[in-house]
Amino acid sequence: LELLHWRGFRGINLTMPHKQIAVGLVVSIDPAAARMGAVNTLRFTAAGYEGFNSDGYGIIAALRESLSIDVNGADIILLGAGGAARASAVAFIEAGCRSLAIGYRSPGPFDALNAILAPIAAKPSVRGFSFASPPDDLPSDAVVINATPLGLKADDPAAIGISRLAGRPSVYDMNYSQPNTALTREASRLGLRAATGLSMLVHQGVRSLEIWSGVLPPADVMSAAAAAA
Repeated sequence: LELLHWRGFRGINLTMPHKQIAVGLVVSIDPAAARMGAVNTLRFTAAGYEGFNSDGYGIIAALRESLSIDVNGADIILLGAGGAARASAVAFIEAGCRSLAIGYRSPGPFDALNAILAPIAAKPSVRGFSFASPPDDLPSDAVVINATPLGLKADDPAAIGISRLAGRPSVYDMNYSQPNTALTREASRLGLRAATGLSMLVHQGVRSLEIWSGVLPPADVMSAAAAAA
């Protein structure tokens, strides 16, 4: 980052595992990014880089665009407790979700995430569950969001079986390297609404460009270009 700053790069996007490391390397941090404990968008100042996080903006805008879902008042089942899940969980709580159930493979990352959420989660209920033994009382008609790497490869299994969930959940998989993932394929077989993460990628880019330029770019033009690519 020092070299990039010296060379005058005006903006930087970071992905894992750099998002959390960079928190300690920026000269200032946006309050929302500070609550998330991760930055993925850096903006140049004379003294160093300012840190922001576009993940929360990206997932909320993507759910609205791809599935017509308003997070306010929604029951969320979030699969994963890592970097992308951390930012999303904070955004969901601040947007007024009704409940948040977080699935994990090992309890350590969930415990760390739960500690971040505790100060802001007074209103919605937050609970964790293991992928190995999902509880029978997960909320009905929830919004299921995959924030795990499962789905990056065509032969990846789903983190959780959608058919085990009550009601008619909606499904959003943050992975976008495949046209469909095991999770979205199962949802489609069951006649459920489902989408992969290309729209989240686009809206993360929208937010980053706005941070760098001060101008909100046209999301529809960016979505068309991403779909074509």
